[in-house]
Amino acid sequence: MKMKLASILLAGASVLTAFGAQATDKITLQLKWVTQAQFAGYYVAKDKGFYEAEGLDVDIKPGGPDIAPAQVLAGGGADVIVDWMPSALATREKGVPLVNIAQPFKSSGMMLTCLKETGITKPEDFKGKTLGVWFFGNEYPFLSWMAHLKIPTTGGADGVTVLKQGFNVDPLLQKQAACISTMTYNEYWQVIDAGIKPEELVTFKYEAEGVATLEDGLYVLEDKLKDAKFREDLVKFVRASMKGWKWAEEHPDDAAGIVLENDASGAQTEKHQKRMMGEVAKLTAGSKGALDKADYERTVKTLLGGGSDPVITKEPAGAYTTEITDAALK
Repeated sequence: MKMKLASILLAGASVLTAFGAQATDKITLQLKWVTQAQFAGYYVAKDKGFYEAEGLDVDIKPGGPDIAPAQVLAGGGADVIVDWMPSALATREKGVPLVNIAQPFKSSGMMLTCLKETGITKPEDFKGKTLGVWFFGNEYPFLSWMAHLKIPTTGGADGVTVLKQGFNVDPLLQKQAACISTMTYNEYWQVIDAGIKPEELVTFKYEAEGVATLEDGLYVLEDKLKDAKFREDLVKFVRASMKGWKWAEEHPDDAAGIVLENDASGAQTEKHQKRMMGEVAKLTAGSKGALDKADYERTVKTLLGGGSDPVITKEPAGAYTTEITDAALK
């Protein structure tokens, strides 16, 4: 009898295990950059079991200098990607139908950081200077800003010379460029850590210059949204992710610790990640995860306003949906 009961219990456990495996849906998230506090909300959601509680098994794939998230998505290597809206809209116009499903970041962290000794005090002083610019889709906000200022990016006394900047701050430290691209939460602090004092720098935040565009949104392929089961999983994913983001905002040091635990490269430091999380929290504050239509329209207007060389050439149609956040955040 005992043997029979044990067999029944074992069989029941097997059924439950099989059922549990079936109940877990896998989602692969491709990040825009390497493992760092810029993506803390997702790592927190995984570490704290927020995804698991929604019946999701989320695989978070770090990015890097040679990884284009949109290409990974189009190739089937991810279900969801983190991308900046300028890049996403430009990619959509070129034929890869990206759709924004959520917007955890409310504000832009992008800025140009300049050496004060170059004499630059205002954007008009960029003329005749060399400016470091990131590419791989990150150049769009810069090009749009220069178009608004009517400063050509082809060099000369009345234009700027664009230096294709690697993902480091070397051009400023080596004085190859008067200004370089930095994020408030990352490269700016690398400049400071290299020994340059804040008073020796002049910074121009895209947000303050009125040319900020949306960063770090969540995107999927349009065709996949036709799948009701996928939409259901996205609702769960966004709900758990935003829970992770709000936890990270409230516990920045602990969130930084979770990021460090997930950094397989071992390249990140506790000091830098804690500082980064503190700055990132300022950008996610004010967002519950839903895309603000006014922010979207401002971004589109900025990208269309590029004179003879706009980032996008026409008003996008179907580039975002609120269906997922409407269901996830109610």
